[in-house]
Amino acid sequence: MTHRILPIADGFWNIRGSFKVGGVVDVGTHASLARLGSGKFALLDSYTLSSEVEGEVRSLTNGGDDIEAILNVHPFHTIHVRWMHEHFPNAKLFGTARHLARFTDLPWEPLRVEEAALHEMFLDDLAFQVPVGVDFIPKNENIHFSSVLVLHRATQTIHVDDTLMYVRLPKIAKRLGRADVFSFHPTLSQALERRAGAADDFERWASSLAVEWGAAKNLCAAHSAALTADKNPGATIEERIVRALAKVRPTLGRHRRKYG
Repeated sequence: MTHRILPIADGFWNIRGSFKVGGVVDVGTHASLARLGSGKFALLDSYTLSSEVEGEVRSLTNGGDDIEAILNVHPFHTIHVRWMHEHFPNAKLFGTARHLARFTDLPWEPLRVEEAALHEMFLDDLAFQVPVGVDFIPKNENIHFSSVLVLHRATQTIHVDDTLMYVRLPKIAKRLGRADVFSFHPTLSQALERRAGAADDFERWASSLAVEWGAAKNLCAAHSAALTADKNPGATIEERIVRALAKVRPTLGRHRRKYG
């Protein structure tokens, strides 16, 4: 997978990168650059940029001096954290509880990205959603369902790691009438909290997400692709979230039968 920076909208760029499972299968990963109302910038997630992409980022951000924050929003996306901090050391470094525990030597800001107080700090430019009814940092480190979703208000662009997935299908599938797939991450059944009401809580959260963020124009997903308004081959983001929720209702039903 090539390293590249995609202009999603005026003020938002998605950086597509490489992540190989077992060192073999490249499932990709990403980070995003968002311009704030102040004219400064925030990086969403960390990634080791190629020299070409780093040059583009620096050209957009006054040599990197205008990047004021790095927000690491997925507790299990940690490989590139140190690189990003070392290359943009003046940016305030934010992470989840797992980031702070894993890299105790880095100069983390005290607020964690899953906390409401941090969301208030960026309220004018960014909105945040933390999935409900699922483990945010599960003990099983192979379950990567949950992350903090971020909406860049100015461009109505959603940045999401794992929780929501978007995949563009090959041309042969388009001939059969299906251009893409939009879904919740397949580890949902393992991520749901083992308690009564967890499935209900998740369903309410997903339904409210569709309503509150459904008017978004673009969505950048970590291991798949970016869905942009100008290349959207089908339904709105609201419709896509509603359909994705419908697909996982059997999973939620099985959880209810087991836990209540």
